[in-house]
Amino acid sequence: MINLLPLSGEVAPAVQALGWEWAIEDACENYVAREAVQLSETDAETLLQAADTLYDMLIEAIPDPIPDALLQKLAIPANLWEAVRHSWNDERHWHLYGRFDMALTADGPKLLEFNADTATGLPETSVVQWASLVAAGQSEDERQANGLFECLEDQFRHWRALNNDKQATLLLVHLPESAEDEANCAVLAEAARTAGFADVFVCSVDAMTVSVQGEDRGVWAESVPGQWQKFDFLFKLVPWEILAEEEPELTADLVQLQLTRDVVTANPAYALLFQSKALLAHLWDTFPHHPLLLDASLRPLPGHHVRKPVLGREGQNVAEIQPDGRAGAEVPGEFDQQPQLYQRWAELPTDAQGRRYQAGVFWAGEACAIGFRREAGLITNLSEFVPHVLI
Repeated sequence: MINLLPLSGEVAPAVQALGWEWAIEDACENYVAREAVQLSETDAETLLQAADTLYDMLIEAIPDPIPDALLQKLAIPANLWEAVRHSWNDERHWHLYGRFDMALTADGPKLLEFNADTATGLPETSVVQWASLVAAGQSEDERQANGLFECLEDQFRHWRALNNDKQATLLLVHLPESAEDEANCAVLAEAARTAGFADVFVCSVDAMTVSVQGEDRGVWAESVPGQWQKFDFLFKLVPWEILAEEEPELTADLVQLQLTRDVVTANPAYALLFQSKALLAHLWDTFPHHPLLLDASLRPLPGHHVRKPVLGREGQNVAEIQPDGRAGAEVPGEFDQQPQLYQRWAELPTDAQGRRYQAGVFWAGEACAIGFRREAGLITNLSEFVPHVLI
């Protein structure tokens, strides 16, 4: 059972008082719950240790060299195969961060999926949930499992050191007209500046220009009106597979620039290996019956399970399959034509009102922060974010 601590006070003024007003969006106060999950230190440490173990398992599960059959199984677009292999074999292409979505069950934590490429939830996890405690006057007496911003700093510092032959210029791009994505990029930009990146700029991906010709070769953005700047480092909060499908020419140019080291991109193309939910079936085959895993397959399972598209986003098209095989709840979406993963149902913990709670554990070089999403039904990107306090 989830026990909750009521939180009073206004979140936005607390964030602004901390000097982080750029880290929230207008919908913040409606999206973040006015109460906090009371999480035991033991459960918090168990979740963090599980995420570290799972990341090691993900790496161990990828064979070297990476065979075509695995890339096909994971539904990775063919025009990204070269970039995936290249980035996997060159450690200068560094995985900055991702988020493990986990169920804290009676049998311990279970992996639901890993958002390895373009995980969101950075502002609410790193800033807003702490500000919720500040607003309620709880920050001195209560604590959180929340070192996300500091670990992002370390990751940017390490990425920079691995590529010290490049200029410390970083462009962060996001999908157009997305306040959420822009806020996530703002957190990353601040961490990068703190880590020593000299020139950092955030813009829509539509405002980025990519060239593979002559002196203009590289990635550019108009950082000041009328003044274009070349960037040696690129962070894209735009999914690799969406780029590959919707912008094949841009993708080809970006891949070419990766191979020639004209730009270094994060999260790297190999993040798609972890992002694909088909890897959950591969993990189950590699580590059968591991206590952190749920039975998963690319074929329908008997009994109570879920069906989800292997490269789906935001919980779209996730469907519950009842023990008798009947379809249960399903989230509408745009990914129903994709190959499907089938995963054993996991019972999420609930509160007194019957709302389900899913733990999000951020990994940034190590497991470093916890946040919760809650919903009466299936968890989606629109589910309410709930802060936590350690007890």
